[in-house]
Amino acid sequence: MTPSKAQNLPSSVQLNSRHASVIINCQNKTPAIAYFGKKLASSSSFDMIQLLQTRQEAKCAVVVEAPISLSPCMGEGFTGGPGVELSNNKDAWSFGVTLHKVTQNNEHEVIFESIDEHRQITLKHHLKLDEQSNVLSASTQIINHADEKLNIDYCAAPTIPMPDHITKLMSFEGRWSNEFHRNTIDLFLGAVLRENRKGKTSHDNFPGAVLHEATANEAQGECYGFHLGFSGNHRTRVELLPEQRTYIQMGELLMPSELSLEQGESYQSPTLYCSFSNQGFSRLSNNFHSFVRSNILSPQQQAKPRPVHYNTWEGIYFDHDVDTLKNLADRVAKLGVERFVLDDGWFKGRRGDYAGLGDWFVDETIYPDGLSPIIDHVTGLGMEFGIWFEPEMVNPDSDLYRAHPEWALQTEGNEQLAFRNQLVLDLTRQEVIDYLFKCIDDILKLYPSISYIKWDMNRDINHAGDAKGKPAVSKQTQALYKLIDDLKAANPGVEIESCSSGGARIDYGVLAHTDRVWTSDSNDALDRLSIQRGCSFFFPSEVMGAHVGPRDCHITGRHISIEMRSGVSFFGHFGLEMDPRELSEHEVDALQQVIALHKKHRELIHSGDLVRLDTDGNSIDFGIITKDKSHALYAYNSITETKRTMPKKYRFTGLDEQKAYRFNLIWPTHLKEYSESILSKIEGEVISGELLVNMGMQLPITFPQTTLIFELSEA
Repeated sequence: MTPSKAQNLPSSVQLNSRHASVIINCQNKTPAIAYFGKKLASSSSFDMIQLLQTRQEAKCAVVVEAPISLSPCMGEGFTGGPGVELSNNKDAWSFGVTLHKVTQNNEHEVIFESIDEHRQITLKHHLKLDEQSNVLSASTQIINHADEKLNIDYCAAPTIPMPDHITKLMSFEGRWSNEFHRNTIDLFLGAVLRENRKGKTSHDNFPGAVLHEATANEAQGECYGFHLGFSGNHRTRVELLPEQRTYIQMGELLMPSELSLEQGESYQSPTLYCSFSNQGFSRLSNNFHSFVRSNILSPQQQAKPRPVHYNTWEGIYFDHDVDTLKNLADRVAKLGVERFVLDDGWFKGRRGDYAGLGDWFVDETIYPDGLSPIIDHVTGLGMEFGIWFEPEMVNPDSDLYRAHPEWALQTEGNEQLAFRNQLVLDLTRQEVIDYLFKCIDDILKLYPSISYIKWDMNRDINHAGDAKGKPAVSKQTQALYKLIDDLKAANPGVEIESCSSGGARIDYGVLAHTDRVWTSDSNDALDRLSIQRGCSFFFPSEVMGAHVGPRDCHITGRHISIEMRSGVSFFGHFGLEMDPRELSEHEVDALQQVIALHKKHRELIHSGDLVRLDTDGNSIDFGIITKDKSHALYAYNSITETKRTMPKKYRFTGLDEQKAYRFNLIWPTHLKEYSESILSKIEGEVISGELLVNMGMQLPITFPQTTLIFELSEA
C-alpha cells in the first residue's frame, strides 16, 4: 500500500431527507456524526453546531476527549466500546485511521475512506439517507492491504451518537411463540450490552432498539429507531459515558478466529438502518415501513395482492393423506382462500419430527402418484400451491445423514446438544449447497405449479464448526442468502417465506431475499396482538404472516371466538391454520365474511400508515390510514375488563381534523351487547375529524376478548 496524501477534505458533510438531517464532522482525524435529527433550515450551519458543542477540559480527564467517530478505534484512545477490533501478529489491535477521501455525489449519500498507513488497513463508511422514508442506511468496510493475515474480531456498522435528552432504551425480546415484547429501561452510567449467539436472528434478542426521550409515546416526542439487517449472530451496545455522551453501536458478533482477511481481501458489516421521529413511535415505524416498501420489497412483490393463505400444519400435522388434503382444499376454497400450503410431512420417511430431514423426495408410501393429484386438485379450485422445506437441517435418522454425517456443523470432541432431533447442515461446503439446490430445484421443476415455499429453520446453531473446525455462522448466513437467491433466479415467480420456529429469523437481511415472514408459531389471538404490535415497529403488515388458528389454541389452550381470531389476523398477511372440518356453521359463515372483507380492504391494510394507540393495558388498539387520510380502519381489541364502570373513550388519532368522516362498524357483523350502546346510534353518521381525534367516541361495554373494527370514510 503506497502512502497517499489526503485530498482537500470538507469540514463537514450534510445529508438531507424530507424530514431529517445528518451532519458528519470531517475536521478531526476520523469522521463523526455531529447532528442527527429534525431537518435543519439553511440558516443553521455546521459552524453553529460546533460552537454549541464546545467542551472544556474537565478535572482529572483528557484535554480533548476522543470522538465518538463512525468507528471509534483503539488508536484514538477511545475508552468506550471500539467500533472495530482487529488482531494479527503485530499491532493491529491499536488500529487508528486518518480520513483521506470523501465522496459525495448528492445530498443523500456519502462514502468516507480512512487509512491506517502504518498497518496498511483501509476503513470505509457508506451512509445513505433515503429521501422519502427518512431512514439512514449505514455500513462499514475493512480492507487489508498488508501481506500479513488480519483477524476481524469485531466490525460494527457506523456508531451513532445520541442527544443527551434521549434517556430511555426500548428493546425487543421474547421466546418461542411469544416474540417481540418491548422492555424499556432508563439509561445509566455504563453500557447495556445484548449479544446473540443462536446462529440466527433469534426469538429472544431481536437486533433492534428504540432510543427516546422520557415523554415520548406513540403520538408525540423524539425517538430514534435502529435495526441491524442481518440473520446471524449480532451485538447491540448502548452506552452512557461519564462525560454525558451516549451512543448506540450494532454489528455482527463474530466468534474467535471466525473471520480473517488475506492481503487484498475485505469485509463489510451488515447494514444498520436508523430513523428519527419527533412525532412519536408510530411515525418512526411508518418511516421504516415506507423504507421496506420502497427499498427492500421489489415492485413485483408490491404489485401483487397478498393471497389469503391456508396452511395445513395445525390442521393435520404429519397425518398426510391425499383424500384428506383434497377435502381440506375443497373446504377452504369455499371460504375464499387463495393459496394452499402443504406443510411438513410430505417427504421421504417423515412421520414425525424425528426423521426424514434432508431426504427431499416425495414419500411414495403417502403419495404413490407423487404430488400431482393434490397440486392439480388445489390449482383446479383456483388456488396457488405452496410447500414446506427445512433445507438447512438434517435428521440423524435420514439417508442423507447416514451417507454424509460429516456434512453437519460440529466441533471435534464435543457432543452435539439434542434439539428437536435434528442437526444443522454446513452450508459453507459447496457440495451441501449443490445437493440442496438440486433437491429443491428438482421438486420445483417436476411440479411447476408450486409457486411458494415456506422455508423453515427449527433449531439453534450450538456447535458452529465447519469442515476446517472454524466457526461458520457468518459464512453460513451469507451462503443461505445466496442459495435462496439462486433458487429464485432458477424458478422465477416462486415466493419464499422466512420461518424459524415462528419469529426467530425476522430481519431486513433475510427479507431482502424472501417475500414474507412467519411472525410467530402462536396463533393465539391475544398473544398475537402483542407480538404483531412489537413486530410492527419495524415491519409493515403485508409481510407479517397472520393466521386464524383453532378455536382452542394448540399452544396456549385458550378458547377464543372466531370473531376475535379473525379480527386480529385481519391486519397482517391474512391466512388460516386449523382443521376446517371442525368448523361450525357459524364459524364457516364468519370466515367467509371476514375473508371477503379482508380482500375488500387489503390494499389499504397493506399500504396505509399505521397508527398505534397508546394502551391502558385493557385493550390493544391501532389504525391504518391512507396517505391522503380519506379512508381508515381502526381496531379496538379488548383484553381484560376495565376497572371502571365504562371503558375509555376511543380517540381516532391520525385522522385529518379538517375532514368529516362517515362511521361504520364492519366487524363483527353481529355483536351481542349487554344493553343498547353508541354503536346503534353512530352507524352511518358523519362526524368531524376534529371531534373524532380530540374528543373521541365512547366505547361500548364488551366482554374481554372482543374485537371491533371501525371504518372511517371521508364524507
